[in-house]
Amino acid sequence: MQKVMLEKAKTLEPRNPNKSTKLFGGESSGILNWNDIAYPHWYKMYKRLVGNYWQADEVNMSSDVKQFSTLSKEEQDAYLKIIGLLSTLDAPQTRTALLISLYATDPSVQSIMAVIAQQEAVHNESYSYVLSSVVSWNEQNEAFQLGRTDELLLKRNEQLTEQYNAFVDNPSMENMLKTLVYTSLLEGMFFYSGFAFFYHLARQNKMVGTSTMISYINRDELEHGRFITELFRATLEENPSHNNAEFIDWIYDRFQQSVELEIEWSHYVLNKLEGIDMDDMDGYIKYRANKMLRMMGLEELYPQHVENPMKWVRAYVDNFDGTKTDFFEQKSRQYTKTSDLNGFDDL
Repeated sequence: MQKVMLEKAKTLEPRNPNKSTKLFGGESSGILNWNDIAYPHWYKMYKRLVGNYWQADEVNMSSDVKQFSTLSKEEQDAYLKIIGLLSTLDAPQTRTALLISLYATDPSVQSIMAVIAQQEAVHNESYSYVLSSVVSWNEQNEAFQLGRTDELLLKRNEQLTEQYNAFVDNPSMENMLKTLVYTSLLEGMFFYSGFAFFYHLARQNKMVGTSTMISYINRDELEHGRFITELFRATLEENPSHNNAEFIDWIYDRFQQSVELEIEWSHYVLNKLEGIDMDDMDGYIKYRANKMLRMMGLEELYPQHVENPMKWVRAYVDNFDGTKTDFFEQKSRQYTKTSDLNGFDDL
């Protein structure tokens, strides 16, 4: 793969055109005219993201305060561990979104990533808000320490951590693309067994405030995943030397490893709970991986898991708009493939 190093985009270059010549490594004045951008439909994505604005303390947690102590020990442990997981994943997303924007020479990407970064900051705040509502400060602190101390969680996050840090140390086009792959995994697959746990509680009228908060986060992450996969595909389209068998094989390898790690983690935190079918959860994780691969324009890894085995989770994502936006529907490439299944129309 050709080694192409990226430079941080200039803040303002008035002699360059307003419409960027490339997403990364191109030329742009830095002036954003939403009516004159390289990928016009991204304005609709920006508007959807902005329209999802919410704040953590708008969610009423009063019933959850009373209910937490009535949960089983297994439910309480899973609750705290999953909040610890989610905070570990969302915290670096604010920084990663801002880092991606620093190297984007397309001002529309800079603006969209700024909104995504702000929403990830709200997500992380919401975990602090949720825990402060239901447990003591010491228990809150223990949950937020899990990303540093839990061996299985460290193992689960190791490759993502390595890739995110590799992009910081070596901002090449290759590492940008690989970071977009891991960001797609994070936004579209890593969170979802945790989300399903809170929806499982809500089905039993338990911790409904928490599940409401999670549904807002879930809705945001679906939009983030939609944009990141399109950004990946557009970047790969603009840099065809990276669109080769070695890189595509790397993607499939990372997806397969990530699915295995996610299944291992979900069994670790959920296996002792009543009412959760772990075979369905395994299938759901593979289904989510297939979904993200299709969104990235690639073939599915798990042909037996193209349908969502846990369709009931769809009821808990508040007013998610499932319309499709697929600029690449008519594009063809040697190693990537699109289909009419690319839309984020199902959880």
